[in-house]
Formats: sequence, structure tokens, C-alpha cells
Amino acid sequence: MKYELYYWPGIQGRGEFIRLALEDAGADYVDVARRPKGMQAMQVQMKRNRIFACPFLRAGSVVVAQTALILHFLGPRLGLAPRSETGRLWVHQQQLTISDWLVEVHDTHHPVGSGLYYEDQKAESLRRAKDFRENRLPKFLDYFERLERPKGFTYLDLSLFQMVQGLRYAFPKTMKEMKYPKLSALHDKVAARPRLAAYVASERRIPFNQQGIFRHYPELDA
Repeated sequence: MKYELYYWPGIQGRGEFIRLALEDAGADYVDVARRPKGMQAMQVQMKRNRIFACPFLRAGSVVVAQTALILHFLGPRLGLAPRSETGRLWVHQQQLTISDWLVEVHDTHHPVGSGLYYEDQKAESLRRAKDFRENRLPKFLDYFERLERPKGFTYLDLSLFQMVQGLRYAFPKTMKEMKYPKLSALHDKVAARPRLAAYVASERRIPFNQQGIFRHYPELDA
């Protein structure tokens, strides 16, 4: 099966969680929008399949949108999900929690509106980021630090790797002060996986930047 991933070509964003799964599994896929005329192709597929927003994935005649649902679909096919239905639903549940976490990360720099520039909502961002650092971030980190994950490697491990990396980029001072040894160990273990390490070191991995979900503004990490 050759997969087609549709996502914005210049950012990691939510699409990166899917890229990590595809790359770690050595799957045959194409990142459509990063190819010539790829954005046009993405717009055509969005309209044809009534997709509200990317990312979405095409696998033959099947088209799936929403990051968590795409990973729920891909997990068993890539060997990145538990075998039992109960186990797969449990991992899906955790991925949905990560989706909520991502919204809160995004809202530290865009708390008023996505259509406004950061500079237009900087005062609100300072307040939101402070609450995130002091209350919301520890709550999510504590939850996943204590979470007993199922045996075997799943896409949840890849997603937690991405969350730790992204937060270290966006909030380096805060993350350095916080101690979460299990999550740190998981991050390092995932980073050492051969296919993933090769991907992260390659040009296929879009660097973190000021257009994605994880953005580094020093004043928000005070």
C-alpha cells in the first residue's frame, strides 16, 4: 500500500505525528503538498472528499481525516498499535488527549484568534502562556509521566516523542526546569530508533519554525 499524506508543506504541525508513524514503520508514502503542484492536488482532494481541514490520508479508495483518527487507522496496518480492540481504543483515547494538549500549546501564542498575528494578541498571549506553564503543562506532563502504557511500541510513543521535542523547542527554559524522567527516557529511546533517527536527521524533517504549532517566543517562556 502506498499512502498519500496531505498536509501543509512548510510546517510540522499536526501532520508530523503522521509522518513519524509512516517514517518509523518504513511505509511507502508521498507527502503530496511538498511536491510540484501538490497544493493544488490537496485542494482538489479536500473538495472531492468533503474534508474540513488537513491533515488527511489517502490509502487506495479510503480517505481519512483528523490526526488521531488517521493514526487509529494506520496503527494496526503499520504494526504500531495493540492487537486487541480494547488496546487500540485505549491508545486512540490517549492520542485524543494529545490533540487537546496541542490546542493548548497553540493557544499560548494565538489565544484570541488564528487569523490574527501574534503581535496583535501579545498581551493575551503572555497571560495565556503563564497559565499554561504554571498549570496546564504540568497537568499534562504529570498525566503522561504516570501513564502505564501497553507493552510493545505504538504510535503513542512516537507522539509523546514529538510533544517533548516540540515543547523543548517552544519552552526550553520551562522544560529544563521540569523533571519528568520517564518521558525523557521515552524521548531518548524513540530518538534512537534507526528509521526515525535517519528521518529526523534528513531534509524530509521540516525544522520547527515560527509558523507551526510549536513556536519559540522568549517572552512566553519567562
